[in-house]
Amino acid sequence: MRDLIRSAAILLIAIGFVFGPVASAQVQSPSPNLSREPQNIPDQKLDAAAAAIGHVAGLKQNYQQRIAAASPADKERLVDEALNAMRKAVTDQGLSVDEYDSILEVAQNDPGVREKIRQRILPSGQ
Repeated sequence: MRDLIRSAAILLIAIGFVFGPVASAQVQSPSPNLSREPQNIPDQKLDAAAAAIGHVAGLKQNYQQRIAAASPADKERLVDEALNAMRKAVTDQGLSVDEYDSILEVAQNDPGVREKIRQRILPSGQ
């Protein structure tokens, strides 16, 4: 169950990067395990996280439509399928789900990291 909640949270955070700044980042205090120092995440990891966010966003849109149209008996199966697909989208980029979650958490609390990821997600000029 905890894994399901974590995956859903990852999805919601990722979607925030695609469609705008994470509004809650202004009111949330940083996690205790994150220092106030700027985080130095390697470009390769930022590239992978940005690619995963893009894939997760596409999966979210696809599965939301499928789940909305599904019979009640099929909804739980589709949710499980969606979560597995999202995990695969992350791991296919060379990140563990924990690494991905950690990068998104840092980005939520560090505007510089958040902007670096946003630049990788959105083509220039958008």
